[in-house]
Amino acid sequence: MFVRSLKIAAAVIAVAATTAAAQKVVSTKMGGGGSPHETVEYAVGGAKITISYGRPYLKARSLDTLTPAGKIWRTGADEATTLTTDKGLMFGGLMIPAGTYTLFTVPGPTTWKLVVSKQTGQWGTEYTEGKDLGRADLKVEKLAKPAEQVTISFVDNAGTPTMNIDWGTVRATSPFMVH
Repeated sequence: MFVRSLKIAAAVIAVAATTAAAQKVVSTKMGGGGSPHETVEYAVGGAKITISYGRPYLKARSLDTLTPAGKIWRTGADEATTLTTDKGLMFGGLMIPAGTYTLFTVPGPTTWKLVVSKQTGQWGTEYTEGKDLGRADLKVEKLAKPAEQVTISFVDNAGTPTMNIDWGTVRATSPFMVH
């Protein structure tokens, strides 16, 4: 009985360690416009997801000025934010096939839109609506502690992979599935 309990405990620890280590920052560098950039990898459901993005600072500026409601935002700084996935992903009703895409968002007071573009390699402010793969809703939550820099992260939320975009007191968040 003791050996069985020990094996179960070891399995739980292994699963917890795998979940905790599922996201990692694989590189940090300065972007072409001066903001620090990160490349984050997340492994979930057999998929490897990579996001590369610029991390601007608020610097006492208003988030409403930097990310005006109803206007397309580059979701970061400098070069366009990219998402690469080796498996299909589903955000709400938006199916994203394996590949590389540019991410934009449209902020709003209670929901944001995640905009996935098929155009890649451009500067972050270059946006062409006709190249959209599609859009999905992001729920808006208030952060308990403000984020001075834009931070994109992946978490396991009660067994469901979730993407978060934090800046100021705002978290735009969406669960997703791997296909």
